[in-house]
Amino acid sequence: MRWLIAVDDGLGAVSRACGWVASVAFVLMMLNVFYDVVARYAFNEVSIGMQELEWHLYAVVFLMGIPYAMRTDGHVRVDVLYAGRSEAFKAWVNLVGALFFALPIAAMIAWLGWGYMLDAYHMGEGSGDPGGLPYRFIVKGLIPFSSFWLAVASVGMATFALRVLVKESAYDEQTGAGGLA
Repeated sequence: MRWLIAVDDGLGAVSRACGWVASVAFVLMMLNVFYDVVARYAFNEVSIGMQELEWHLYAVVFLMGIPYAMRTDGHVRVDVLYAGRSEAFKAWVNLVGALFFALPIAAMIAWLGWGYMLDAYHMGEGSGDPGGLPYRFIVKGLIPFSSFWLAVASVGMATFALRVLVKESAYDEQTGAGGLA
């Protein structure tokens, strides 16, 4: 079972790295919003590009934060069926959820998102607003990119569930922000 622990620890590190990227993007987004507010109200200046950058950064926060939320058990779940149950029951719920729901959804998002990004690239899509950001395919490319990390986090969720089932770990040990947020 040492291999399972090593694989799971590696997958956990990847999910934590995604969380770190989301955290950095959140700080950048906060600074961007601060700049926009000060520029608008103190200097009566407006930058469409900076306003659009806010939702680009928000996309990074949201999409790269999902793998981290899955690893730290911070994602939305129907806790009526989950809370107060045994570790083994939680592990089975997470194992089935990861393998039969999260992985197929990640694959579907990657497949559809790839075409969505390619369409934007081939059209040369950019902002429709004057002064807006060009190369919209970059932010749209984050969809299939992040779905890959969602798939990695799903496999990590499954490996952690297996660790719980063989009593190598427990869910109480891995929940919470772990000092990242």
